[in-house]
Amino acid sequence: MSSDQEQRREDPTAADQMLDAEKHIQRNPHGDFKQVEAGRPPWQDQEKWTFTQTKNVDWKAGDGGNDGGESLKHEHIDINPYEDSRPATFNYKLLISGIVPRPIAFLSTRSKDGSSTNLAPFSYFNVCNHDPPVFTVGFSGGLDRAKDSLRNLVDTGECVINIISEHYIEAANATSVNAPYGVSEWSLTGLHPAPCKDVKADRVKEAIFSIEGKLMNTQEFESRSTPGKKTGTLAVIEGVRFWVREDAVNEDRNLIDPAILQPVARLGGITYGRVLSGVEIPRPDWDDLKKDAEPSDLIKSKHADQ
Repeated sequence: MSSDQEQRREDPTAADQMLDAEKHIQRNPHGDFKQVEAGRPPWQDQEKWTFTQTKNVDWKAGDGGNDGGESLKHEHIDINPYEDSRPATFNYKLLISGIVPRPIAFLSTRSKDGSSTNLAPFSYFNVCNHDPPVFTVGFSGGLDRAKDSLRNLVDTGECVINIISEHYIEAANATSVNAPYGVSEWSLTGLHPAPCKDVKADRVKEAIFSIEGKLMNTQEFESRSTPGKKTGTLAVIEGVRFWVREDAVNEDRNLIDPAILQPVARLGGITYGRVLSGVEIPRPDWDDLKKDAEPSDLIKSKHADQ
């Protein structure tokens, strides 16, 4: 997410504090990243989307995991997120490395007077309903100190959610730079704005899939460790129009080809993930599943002791 970078751009008085916070979080675990990157294999263009078999193609009711029980050999530790002396940043780093992969909302917004635009990626994002289409986006901080994207969204009630693909990952990431307030992300990155029909904000022309959105409501979250401090805001957004590149959608306009979408996912720290393969697992039918379950006495009441 880039909302912290946005705060640096719009609030110079908070710049030093935010930069210190970035150093404390240490998303980048490397000293000289370019030196580390230079020692890695180059980007593999020849790796294309493909389907594979599942690991256990003969899985049946009661088989459990497909690792031969290896995961059962390890103990777990419990973590209290509110434990004394545990910084909130520890929870942040733990969550963004454990809740993965996360889709990214590349949010395009426009100020109410139309004088400025903003483009920023947010990985606290997902779809939660289809009729109506409803999406959630999480922003850091409260409404009283809303950064560009959130402020524009609240003021206008509109935005565009663009899905990031491999062919513009570097440009999308660059929009999170701590540039001075007022610098256009569009010109800085070389991405191209394209007009929408139902909202005034532009969509990203490079995006395979974009969603015109209208704000439904917001909810602020208050810190447990620092009562009174607003640490985040949830925005609930209704999708009112979809844009899909013509070569990526099927004839019925209800399925996007992952080989063309080539979505990029957010992992922990500064890590992104490519989606290069998939497996297909049909949802089981009860009449078929119980044929395996009944002989092994696996059909039990939910209220029975586990």
